[in-house]
Amino acid sequence: MYAITIREPGDPDVLEWTEVADPAPGPGEVLLEVAASAVNRADLLQRQGHYPPPPGASEILGLECSGTIAELGEGVEGWNVGDEVCALLAGGGYAEKVVVPAGQLLPVLGEVDLLSAAGLPEVACTVWANVVMHGKLGEGDTLLVHGGAGGIGTHAIQVGKALGATVAVTAGSAERLESCRQLGADITINYREEDFVEILKKETGGASVILDNMGAKYLERNIDALAMDGRLIVIGMQGGVKAELNLGKLMGKRASVFGAGLRARPLEQKAAIVTDVRERLWPFIKDGSVKPIVGQVVPMAEAAAAHRAMEEGTVFGKILLTAKS
Repeated sequence: MYAITIREPGDPDVLEWTEVADPAPGPGEVLLEVAASAVNRADLLQRQGHYPPPPGASEILGLECSGTIAELGEGVEGWNVGDEVCALLAGGGYAEKVVVPAGQLLPVLGEVDLLSAAGLPEVACTVWANVVMHGKLGEGDTLLVHGGAGGIGTHAIQVGKALGATVAVTAGSAERLESCRQLGADITINYREEDFVEILKKETGGASVILDNMGAKYLERNIDALAMDGRLIVIGMQGGVKAELNLGKLMGKRASVFGAGLRARPLEQKAAIVTDVRERLWPFIKDGSVKPIVGQVVPMAEAAAAHRAMEEGTVFGKILLTAKS
């Protein structure tokens, strides 16, 4: 089969479409013929040499994919050869074939086509595990999403609205904020020109849950933006890794700060998240109230161009990579 490999850590030009050995499913795994994968910021970090895969995971990039089941490993039940699925991966999605633990599969259903489904597993599991399973977002709450125009952000907006929350987002241009409004965002904040703390306090009194991809840069202001009993959930560190935390403010609001990752979690934790996503989120996918937002589609062999597009930050929603030309 062919897959994207990394010649050496570096810029997007180090990505190469090369022939590699076919994977084979072990017990509890399935082999997928990949239709498409999707680009995530973690892929950029891995390409640069900053985010190695967890032990035992594929060295090939790609944290999600869609495709058709080609082979079942020993002991796999509930799935059949030929089923169209999408999958949460620890690696291996930038390839024509990939092996996946059966517990990390989700059915492709509703109005979602097989290609677009490639953009769902990583955002769905990340948002649901953090905002809902941990953050307990529900009807009447306020959700603040930083980076509302990205893959995570566009999904989080829809999930928040489906659950009956007021959704506020930050983004860097009027055009991207308007696109967020069209997805359902109630409050849109241009982070280049406006103070999200001031606006959120004025509009809602503060956020019940904040989903943050910036890390250190926003820590102090995120605490200020929380409502009483608010939950700050940090899933990225684009703004740095170290900051000072005012425990007095945190305790005064009975608030919490939670740092979360998904890729390195044990298989049983990932399977539990996928099960909850299938049971509680997938009905929203089926009825169309939550949809994959695809901003750009690129042939997998041209993954370098897709990485450049993500680095430029101009694409609204997910960037997909098609395995077949």
